[in-house]
Amino acid sequence: MYIYKFSEDVNFYRSAKPITLTILTTIMQRRKFMHQSLLAGGALFTTSVAKAFDKKPFIADDNKPFQLNYGIHDGMFKNHAGSDFIDQIKFAHSMGFRGIEDNGMMARPVEQQVKIGDTLARLGMSMGVFVITSQNWHWKTTLTTGKQEWIDLMVKDCKRAVEVAKRCNAKYMTVVPGNYEHSLSHDYQTANVIKALEIASDIFAPNNLVMVLEALSDNPDLFLRHSDQTYMICKAVNSPACKFLFDMYHMQRNEGDIIKNLDRTWEEIGYLQIGDNPGRNEPTTGEMNYKNIFKHIYNKGYKGVLGMEHGNSIPGKEGELALIKAYRYSDDFI
Repeated sequence: MYIYKFSEDVNFYRSAKPITLTILTTIMQRRKFMHQSLLAGGALFTTSVAKAFDKKPFIADDNKPFQLNYGIHDGMFKNHAGSDFIDQIKFAHSMGFRGIEDNGMMARPVEQQVKIGDTLARLGMSMGVFVITSQNWHWKTTLTTGKQEWIDLMVKDCKRAVEVAKRCNAKYMTVVPGNYEHSLSHDYQTANVIKALEIASDIFAPNNLVMVLEALSDNPDLFLRHSDQTYMICKAVNSPACKFLFDMYHMQRNEGDIIKNLDRTWEEIGYLQIGDNPGRNEPTTGEMNYKNIFKHIYNKGYKGVLGMEHGNSIPGKEGELALIKAYRYSDDFI
């Protein structure tokens, strides 16, 4: 059995002390070097991150997709991304948006239609509506009259729209029947509109495309204005190619009771559009509780694009960031 003697430990320490001190000194010097290196590296990292955020505005969860598929339009992010719609689409994707709509798509050059479609496919984004009425039917007396000249124009535009839809990967196209024809009763006008839309449906249905009828509030002379009226016409046409575009801004102005009317017309709704009232700007700027509306739409299982057919309440980059913040707030409903 070995008996420990303190004197032996002391003697060992005395003999080993120069070596021990050398080792300790080396360790301390290496620690100091590593600490200084980490501080220097951290400074470089902080500087690089700061430069990165200088180039791109920082928004919490800015690349996280929204729960619903909100669709931007041309010009909505021009202050951040520039005037090129393709660049705006890319910027919107980086902010979490996964859809677009483009009312003027039919007027764009063919190569641009293709480029937009290719960009959306590459980014995994959806194309919402474009307006098929190249001749601005809805600002004139049109399908309500029953006149052949308007039907012929509609047929021509619908055939063109089929080709445009193929290029930009679209499925839905906006149709507005036109102005009220005061020389005819309301019922005769309704019958004329139904007949014209049956003809259009026969063009779209074989191509698995859908025209969506938009009821508007811009002008009291417009024929199609209310959800019950649009629902009835869709039922009468009785085609998967003819559905209701429920623009919540217009419906709030014309009749209100948004959630209830969504439920009443749901089986005929093909597409939804957004805009707060008054002002027709982003959610949170008016009287409409879009957080509750979005939650209701989400719970009903809607998977399509919700077109952001509204302006920005604040100009410039500040307004674009405010818009994103408003959608982040309104989309946070679970």
